[in-house]
Amino acid sequence: MALRAGLVRRFLSTPIFASQSRAAATAASSAYASVADSNNISDKATAEPNTTLFVAGLNKRTTPEKLNEAFSQFGEVVNVKVVIDRDSGFSKGFGFVNYATLEDAEKGVKGMDAQVLDGWVIFTEFARPKRIPGQ
Repeated sequence: MALRAGLVRRFLSTPIFASQSRAAATAASSAYASVADSNNISDKATAEPNTTLFVAGLNKRTTPEKLNEAFSQFGEVVNVKVVIDRDSGFSKGFGFVNYATLEDAEKGVKGMDAQVLDGWVIFTEFARPKRIPGQ
């Protein structure tokens, strides 16, 4: 599974890994970066702010209700979607949260990025627009 180098750096900078030595974290990050460079993987530019957030790193047992409860403390949540695997019925590990206003969405990104939800560290960012194949 290919991960973006930025997510690896953010994951290693979470409080869970704060006790890890700085040298070990730097070595792991640079090792991934060299692999990413050899595979022509690069960080894409971040998406423009909008009211939809992309949430990655969800526990497979995370429900939309739990996600809504966690994100509603930062503003009015309009809609929550946890992407579910058709075969297993469990989460695929990512989802989307829609806020009523851009200000609430910005608070949600800042407040929930690199936080623990259901025992897993999650990452939030503004959702990128859906790409239509062939365009």
